[in-house]
Amino acid sequence: MDRFPIVFLIATLLTLVSAARDDFLRLPSEASRFFQPPATDQATRWAILIAGSNGYWNYRHQSDVCHAYQLLRKGGLKEENIVVFMYDDIAFNEENPRPGVIINSPHGNDVYEGVPKDYVGDDVNVNNFFAAILGNKSALTGGSGKVVDSGPNDHIFIYYTDHGGPGVLGMPTSPYLYASDLIEVLKKKHASGTYKSLVFYLEACESGSIFEGLLPEGLNIYATTAANAKESSWGTYCPGEYPSPPPEYETCLGDLYSVSWMEDSDMHNLRTETLHQQYELVKQRTINGNGMYGSHVMQFGDIELSMNNLFLYLGSNPANDNFTFVDKNSLVPPSKAVNQRDADLVHFWDKFRKAPVGSSRKIVAEKQLLEAMSHRMHIDDSMKLVGKLLFGIEKGSELLSSIRPAGQPLVDDWDCLKTLVRTFETHCGSLSQYGMKHMRSFANFCNAGIQKEQMAEASAQACVSIPATPWSSLHRGFSA
Repeated sequence: MDRFPIVFLIATLLTLVSAARDDFLRLPSEASRFFQPPATDQATRWAILIAGSNGYWNYRHQSDVCHAYQLLRKGGLKEENIVVFMYDDIAFNEENPRPGVIINSPHGNDVYEGVPKDYVGDDVNVNNFFAAILGNKSALTGGSGKVVDSGPNDHIFIYYTDHGGPGVLGMPTSPYLYASDLIEVLKKKHASGTYKSLVFYLEACESGSIFEGLLPEGLNIYATTAANAKESSWGTYCPGEYPSPPPEYETCLGDLYSVSWMEDSDMHNLRTETLHQQYELVKQRTINGNGMYGSHVMQFGDIELSMNNLFLYLGSNPANDNFTFVDKNSLVPPSKAVNQRDADLVHFWDKFRKAPVGSSRKIVAEKQLLEAMSHRMHIDDSMKLVGKLLFGIEKGSELLSSIRPAGQPLVDDWDCLKTLVRTFETHCGSLSQYGMKHMRSFANFCNAGIQKEQMAEASAQACVSIPATPWSSLHRGFSA
């Protein structure tokens, strides 16, 4: 063989290796293939987007999902590869000042137009969510029938936004979603060999508890959460904060972690930005100066996947191809944010404050506010009393708030947890989105050996009556 072509090739390779990494992206395809994996466009990107709430006061969750859908479509994902779960009671809600329009930021465009109605209303449930992940059409009950029908070389992105609590995530109807069940579904998906890698972004209070001590390495899954296992996540673009929604809006438009990753994705070249780079930027913005209006974004699973480019999962908007990544967050956090669990009260209060004196709207808003507060007091007082009845005054209070060391799962026996919650709700009414904050107490009861019969007796004594409010309806609870 002629030595000249070999020498020329070696010299060319050395020149390319010494070039800046950004230059690789602009090399002719014949040269760049020496340094990059095979073209990822040949693998299919799949996504599941799910808002687990309903009610206008939870506007932000469906707004988040709609924004995510628009982002993925601009990134090049096909509609048939994006599965959307949302109750769909926001866009045309009588409270919405712009009928048929949903916005995710104060000056944002409509993100609702074109979003497919794959699973709406009561079809947004745990069973259908799991079936969609597993690609199991025969397990579906209602909806469009769309599932993640992925193959071994494909990449999957799952984004969930809603209320949560230790070890649990909300749904518009019962039952709610338990962490142990979600992890089993992810393990089953991995065992089926139907994906190459999976990324899970999770917005919820105590969302770290969904994966902490539960998601093993080796599943080719990388997850980030809005909060650690013991803190709230936060709504943003809320009435009374800066930046605030347009004055006609009486609800939060988005969630802090969610708008952080989406607004970052909207402006960057996702062909060059990695999951890790986005994680760092989102963490910085969501902690919000380490003040009282922020949470700690966490990561779990196969952390090495975070070196992958976001392009693998989200695609990339061609309009951003010339963006040069700057390792600094140009997106300013809000002056303050609203605890996820208090966002409904913010809505009811703002509605009450703005309504004319003596109007039916003011009367309705006052009723909604009082009912929500009554439910909260009932749940909090009932849980305190149950703790005292089971363990005595001092030990009961201590056990209710006890937190396991970081890295341990919430509870040893998840079936016990489900049983104690169902038993409590039978006697005391639904925990609802607010009552999810008490899941750690139920887990502590299980870890201390409390049985169903003991919980039933204590709950019956603690709850001689249940407030006659929509919040206490078991339709909003964990029971199945």
